[in-house]
Amino acid sequence: MNDVTHIAPRDKAEILAQALPYIRRFHGKTMVIKYGGNAMTDPELQADFAEDVVLLKLVEWVLAGEVQQDIVGFIHKAGGQAVGLTGRDGGMIRAKKLKMVDAKDPSKEHDVGQVGDIVEINPGVVRALLEDNFIPVVSPIGFGDENESYNINADVVASKLAEVLRAEKLVLLTNTPGVLDKSGQLLTDLTARQIDDLFADGTISGGMLPKISGALDAAKAGVNAVHIIDGRVPHAMLLEILTDQAYGTMIRSH
Repeated sequence: MNDVTHIAPRDKAEILAQALPYIRRFHGKTMVIKYGGNAMTDPELQADFAEDVVLLKLVEWVLAGEVQQDIVGFIHKAGGQAVGLTGRDGGMIRAKKLKMVDAKDPSKEHDVGQVGDIVEINPGVVRALLEDNFIPVVSPIGFGDENESYNINADVVASKLAEVLRAEKLVLLTNTPGVLDKSGQLLTDLTARQIDDLFADGTISGGMLPKISGALDAAKAGVNAVHIIDGRVPHAMLLEILTDQAYGTMIRSH
């Protein structure tokens, strides 16, 4: 843990007092985290992230991310108990081959290899692990009707998991500060309807599109809040969840 001896006692008390209402509000609720970007490649940020997860174990965490065993190890080192899963385990993620329609000719389809779309998520194995106080870490791999494996976008897996688990929050760690307006300013608090408008006028485009569309689906399906936060900021997740300060964009369901 980082040294906090230099912080004045009054300031420490203030920090704790500010966190308490959030701790109360989220106690026992489920949160789904898409773990990726810089936070996944920098060992120091990995360790910070794992500490946050263990510190916030009052909440039921489900993590989705590509480099699964790394984060399982970091969580154990930070004092938690994590279990690595793929979508095959417990028949969790049924998938089908992703069809890529040609942008110029809709009658044409491109073969994009073993990339899949989610057909159905069965969260039984995740729920069983949560009940036993384990932190499930899900690798975004699904299985098809013929037992074939498909890689699935991790943002999509996290968003769908949040929906089926009726999560309180979905947190997407990214390599960006969050959703920016056309002048590059961070938009910290948006509703699902405002996001639709940002799609329509082209403010949200490119790499942000798949991330946000999954987040938007989750918000519309009843996940109370979706946070798109900067994984490059140490302890960004803890700060976003337990303080009034914005460390990214929050999308509210209404």
